[in-house]
Amino acid sequence: MISVNTYMDGKVKSLGFKKDDAVFTAGVLMPGQYTFSTEKEEHITVTLGPIHFFMPDGDWKTYTAGETIIIPANVKFDLKADSAASYICAYK
Repeated sequence: MISVNTYMDGKVKSLGFKKDDAVFTAGVLMPGQYTFSTEKEEHITVTLGPIHFFMPDGDWKTYTAGETIIIPANVKFDLKADSAASYICAYK
């Protein structure tokens, strides 16, 4: 089943896909800074970037195409993009 997700007044959109126990999204975000929350652990791989993530230690870290960040379950996190960017997210 494919789902369409829209966030942040349409500035972030993704297509969701679920097969058996595997859940993924492929998304695009427009320039801006956004706050999200997690229910499950998220493995976010940047496919077009960079995307900047605010880390728990209080610093921003930049991820570029091919790099993956793992966000724990049940947390809020910030990310920002200076230009349009894309990602694939696997939910664990």
